[in-house]
Amino acid sequence: MSKPTIAIVGRPNVGKSTLFNRIVGGRLAIVEDKPGVTRDRLYGNGTWLTHEFHVIDTGGIELSDEPLLQQMRAQAEIAVDESDVILFIVDGKTGLTDADEAVAQLLRRSSKPVVLGVNKLDHYKQRNQMYEFYSLGLGDPYAISCAHGQGIGDLLDAAVSKFPAAEHESDDDGAIRFALIGRPNVGKSSLVNTILGKQRVIVSDLAGTTRDAIDTPFTRDGQGYVIIDTAGIRRRGRVYEKTEKYSVLRAQRSIEEADVVFVLINGEEGIIEQDKKIAGYAHDAGRALIIVVNKWDAVKKDGKTMHQFEKKIREQFQFIDYAPIVFLSALTGSRVDQILPVIQQVAENHSLRIQTSLLNDCIMDTVAMTPPPSDKGRRLKIYYVTEVAVRPPTFVLFVNDPELLHFSYLRHIENRFRDTFGFVGTPIKLLSRKKNEK
Repeated sequence: MSKPTIAIVGRPNVGKSTLFNRIVGGRLAIVEDKPGVTRDRLYGNGTWLTHEFHVIDTGGIELSDEPLLQQMRAQAEIAVDESDVILFIVDGKTGLTDADEAVAQLLRRSSKPVVLGVNKLDHYKQRNQMYEFYSLGLGDPYAISCAHGQGIGDLLDAAVSKFPAAEHESDDDGAIRFALIGRPNVGKSSLVNTILGKQRVIVSDLAGTTRDAIDTPFTRDGQGYVIIDTAGIRRRGRVYEKTEKYSVLRAQRSIEEADVVFVLINGEEGIIEQDKKIAGYAHDAGRALIIVVNKWDAVKKDGKTMHQFEKKIREQFQFIDYAPIVFLSALTGSRVDQILPVIQQVAENHSLRIQTSLLNDCIMDTVAMTPPPSDKGRRLKIYYVTEVAVRPPTFVLFVNDPELLHFSYLRHIENRFRDTFGFVGTPIKLLSRKKNEK
């Protein structure tokens, strides 16, 4: 299930970025005592008690005819649309302003749950200054000091209490959930329509036509599937969106929902850095992966074009060298029929369990053929290995000293596991424990 999202909004210079940094546990947002420093949306991940969530920091919402302030307001409005809960931050020292009233009116129209935080109340004697904010009609205000961390816990308690109820989906239905991620306009929606054989999603040459992630179940040859189409970006008039940056949060949310992830690459444009970043999110999340090169019909080809493109992918995506590559054209339907068999293969490998006896036979052969290197006269001893989880397959090596297990030898063991058992399309995790350690 995907994580909920909190958006932090308010007029400029009320302390939104300071709060954002406290929640995500770092200094991702620039903090400066003047308005307009945060111009675009910033994304991070936060944890409070048992809840994990995405956080969006926004530029200040302010009514103005200046182009920059209009863009900042539009950025904030998009963040509000994307969120599940809104933290509305106001300045307790300055008091209630017309701009606060205007922001409150915008938030009421959004119909999203709102938690009101009155910032810069550093001393308990200042708490009386928050009562005027009841007139905003957004419920009880929370007195906080983002700079000193006071009251943040109560604010987050209120926010997480308003998260939507988790939808517990059964894993027993056997349906394979797969997500399509990639830059805007790589053909995600076209591929959805081609796989389904009908016009399920609006297709346009404009980047960001798809507004919301759409889950579409279907059955093919007795196997159930659910397509999770990654939403693009809604264009707002003349606002110039940073589409590459904005696609990351959407991709993360789709990844969290999926068993298998397609990383779509535009065959016409080739590979760019953003493709690798998006693939990295799926790899880090432990999802099964397929690299899909779309728009292959538009590429000028000779007998070596596909081989050369595949070689380039392997060079650029070395961290997911286990992912199979499929070349296709969603527009013409060429090679699209190859997709579902590959999905089934990588989904099976993602859930593959290996008998402990077979794993230990493989480890014994590996150590016999390539003994572990020694460190200051001490040599690593691997006693046994067992599989402790799937999705992705996760193995624990019980050894005499985990510090002796160098990452290069761990990589060698992973390669031997892949040579022996396959694991095409899925990452695998190798952990080390000292013998007799839980």
